[in-house]
Amino acid sequence: MPELPEVETTAVGIAPLLVNQRIKKIVVRNKQLRWPVTDQIESIVKDLIIKTVKRRAKYIVVDLDHGSFLIHLGMSGSLRLISESDILKKHDHVQMYLSNDYVLTYHDPRRFGCWLWSNDDHKLLDSLGPEPLSKSFDGSYLWGLSKGRKLSVKAFIMDSKIVVGVGNIYANEALFSSGIRPNRHAGRISLKRYELLAKNIKSILTAAIKQGGTTLRDFTNGRGEPGYFEQSLNVYGRAGEKCLNCASILREIRLGQRSSVFCMSCQQ
Repeated sequence: MPELPEVETTAVGIAPLLVNQRIKKIVVRNKQLRWPVTDQIESIVKDLIIKTVKRRAKYIVVDLDHGSFLIHLGMSGSLRLISESDILKKHDHVQMYLSNDYVLTYHDPRRFGCWLWSNDDHKLLDSLGPEPLSKSFDGSYLWGLSKGRKLSVKAFIMDSKIVVGVGNIYANEALFSSGIRPNRHAGRISLKRYELLAKNIKSILTAAIKQGGTTLRDFTNGRGEPGYFEQSLNVYGRAGEKCLNCASILREIRLGQRSSVFCMSCQQ
């Protein structure tokens, strides 16, 4: 699944060719995504001007003259900009034709993303926690919310009501860098260790954004290119291999239906 850095890379990549452009038309070839594409979206947004393109959590928000699109890439989705003469691919479900003759194309083989329009605030954003790269997210914030919590620290930092955008890959990496075992109870971690964890979440996500996101099988950025962060991963996807710090064999467990890889020696 594209995670926060991949979504940020996509939003930044497509913004220059979307902002201040008029929507000539939208073509919906398959509206049955995770949530059906908004009814009559083709007529609602025709001739509207795109004002901004931004990311909130793992959503891309495209603000128009009035109303906005909420786009989620789901498990396998991607956005790319093509010309009107380019041949569409199988699983190209939505196309937005722009006044500069580019076409923003939503591709999603598993159809688990979304493409929704609303004239008001999108309700899917109402309960989200702070952005991990914002000033409001730090160790004190995590420590305050963790008191008495018995769920694993990994599940805690992956809860979008606590903080948005810390997906499975980057949760594994941040916990390893912080020396925290992923299955430890969230409420049994000290303020000092949460300060380190928050710092590492910020630095790892920032590094991933700079490198273009993690290379996943289904992920491409706004130009159709893969991300370039996979070579920097310390534990994710490396179960059974040697720890890069101490050469111990990395272990894998399941937490909340997710793979969690860690080092018994380096993480306590």
